Amino acid sequence: MERNYYSLPKLTEKEEVLEVLKNGTYEEIMILPLSLGEFFPDWKFAQNTCLKLAEHEDPAIRANAILGLAYIARNKRILEKKLVKPVILRNLKENTDYQWRIQDAIDDIAIFLKWKIVNV
Repeated sequence: MERNYYSLPKLTEKEEVLEVLKNGTYEEIMILPLSLGEFFPDWKFAQNTCLKLAEHEDPAIRANAILGLAYIARNKRILEKKLVKPVILRNLKENTDYQWRIQDAIDDIAIFLKWKIVNV
Protein backbone atom coordinates (compact mmCIF):
# COMPACT_ATOMS: atom_id res chain seq x y z
CA MET A 1 0.00 0.00 0.00
CA GLU A 2 1.36 3.37 -1.02
CA ARG A 3 1.17 6.07 1.66
CA ASN A 4 0.96 9.73 0.91
CA TYR A 5 1.63 12.29 3.59
CA TYR A 6 0.25 15.80 3.49
CA SER A 7 0.31 18.73 5.86
CA LEU A 8 -2.73 18.95 8.06
CA PRO A 9 -5.18 21.67 7.07
CA LYS A 10 -5.05 24.55 9.52
CA LEU A 11 -8.70 25.00 10.44
CA THR A 12 -9.24 27.81 12.92
CA GLU A 13 -12.91 28.75 12.47
CA LYS A 14 -15.89 26.79 13.77
CA GLU A 15 -17.71 27.28 10.47
CA GLU A 16 -14.88 25.53 8.60
CA VAL A 17 -15.06 22.57 10.97
CA LEU A 18 -18.84 22.34 10.75
CA GLU A 19 -18.61 22.41 6.94
CA VAL A 20 -16.18 19.47 6.96
CA LEU A 21 -18.44 17.55 9.34
CA LYS A 22 -21.44 18.20 7.10
CA ASN A 23 -19.97 17.91 3.58
CA GLY A 24 -16.39 16.70 3.93
CA THR A 25 -14.90 13.75 2.11
CA TYR A 26 -13.88 10.66 4.03
CA GLU A 27 -10.26 11.84 3.97
CA GLU A 28 -11.19 15.30 5.27
CA ILE A 29 -13.21 13.83 8.12
CA MET A 30 -10.45 11.32 8.83
CA ILE A 31 -7.84 14.03 9.44
CA LEU A 32 -10.20 16.58 11.01
CA PRO A 33 -9.54 15.53 14.64
CA LEU A 34 -5.79 15.69 14.05
CA SER A 35 -6.06 19.19 12.63
CA LEU A 36 -8.28 20.26 15.53
CA GLY A 37 -5.82 18.92 18.07
CA GLU A 38 -2.89 20.55 16.37
CA PHE A 39 -4.25 23.97 15.42
CA PHE A 40 -7.73 24.80 16.66
CA PRO A 41 -7.62 27.68 19.17
CA ASP A 42 -10.73 26.66 21.18
CA TRP A 43 -9.70 23.48 23.01
CA LYS A 44 -13.21 22.78 24.28
CA PHE A 45 -14.79 22.96 20.81
CA ALA A 46 -11.96 20.75 19.51
CA GLN A 47 -12.45 18.28 22.37
CA ASN A 48 -16.21 18.10 21.86
CA THR A 49 -15.82 17.61 18.12
CA CYS A 50 -13.32 14.79 18.72
CA LEU A 51 -15.75 13.21 21.19
CA LYS A 52 -18.48 13.38 18.55
CA LEU A 53 -16.17 11.77 15.98
CA ALA A 54 -15.27 9.08 18.53
CA GLU A 55 -18.85 7.84 17.98
CA HIS A 56 -18.49 7.68 14.18
CA GLU A 57 -19.41 4.42 12.41
CA ASP A 58 -15.92 4.10 10.89
CA PRO A 59 -13.33 2.60 13.29
CA ALA A 60 -10.42 4.49 11.70
CA ILE A 61 -12.18 7.82 12.21
CA ARG A 62 -12.98 6.85 15.81
CA ALA A 63 -9.32 6.03 16.43
CA ASN A 64 -8.19 9.32 14.89
CA ALA A 65 -10.69 11.12 17.12
CA ILE A 66 -8.96 9.64 20.17
CA LEU A 67 -5.60 10.63 18.70
CA GLY A 68 -6.99 14.14 18.18
CA LEU A 69 -7.70 14.24 21.92
CA ALA A 70 -4.08 13.34 22.57
CA TYR A 71 -2.99 16.21 20.30
CA ILE A 72 -5.17 18.57 22.35
CA ALA A 73 -3.58 17.26 25.53
CA ARG A 74 -0.13 17.87 24.08
CA ASN A 75 -0.82 21.32 22.65
CA LYS A 76 -3.32 22.80 25.12
CA ARG A 77 -2.55 20.72 28.24
CA ILE A 78 -6.24 20.37 29.04
CA LEU A 79 -9.15 17.96 28.52
CA GLU A 80 -12.28 17.29 30.56
CA LYS A 81 -11.44 13.98 32.20
CA LYS A 82 -15.04 13.08 33.16
CA LEU A 83 -16.11 13.38 29.51
CA VAL A 84 -13.01 12.07 27.78
CA LYS A 85 -11.86 9.09 29.83
CA PRO A 86 -15.01 6.94 29.39
CA VAL A 87 -14.97 7.49 25.62
CA ILE A 88 -11.28 6.59 25.40
CA LEU A 89 -11.70 3.43 27.47
CA ARG A 90 -14.76 2.32 25.47
CA ASN A 91 -12.90 2.82 22.21
CA LEU A 92 -9.88 0.96 23.53
CA LYS A 93 -12.08 -2.00 24.41
CA GLU A 94 -14.33 -2.02 21.33
CA ASN A 95 -12.14 -0.72 18.50
CA THR A 96 -9.87 -3.75 18.28
CA ASP A 97 -8.52 -2.93 14.80
CA TYR A 98 -7.00 0.30 16.08
CA GLN A 99 -6.16 -0.54 19.69
CA TRP A 100 -2.52 0.27 19.02
CA ARG A 101 -3.36 3.83 17.93
CA ILE A 102 -5.72 4.34 20.85
CA GLN A 103 -3.12 3.01 23.28
CA ASP A 104 -0.55 5.44 21.84
CA ALA A 105 -3.04 8.26 22.42
CA ILE A 106 -3.66 7.07 26.00
CA ASP A 107 0.08 7.03 26.64
CA ASP A 108 0.42 10.60 25.36
CA ILE A 109 -2.52 11.85 27.41
CA ALA A 110 -1.06 10.20 30.50
CA ILE A 111 2.23 12.02 29.90
CA PHE A 112 0.84 15.46 29.14
CA LEU A 113 -2.06 15.54 31.61
CA LYS A 114 -0.66 13.12 34.19
CA TRP A 115 -3.80 11.00 34.03
CA LYS A 116 -3.87 7.37 35.06
CA ILE A 117 -5.82 5.53 32.40
CA VAL A 118 -6.02 1.77 32.83
CA ASN A 119 -4.86 -0.35 29.88
CA VAL A 120 -6.81 -3.42 28.78
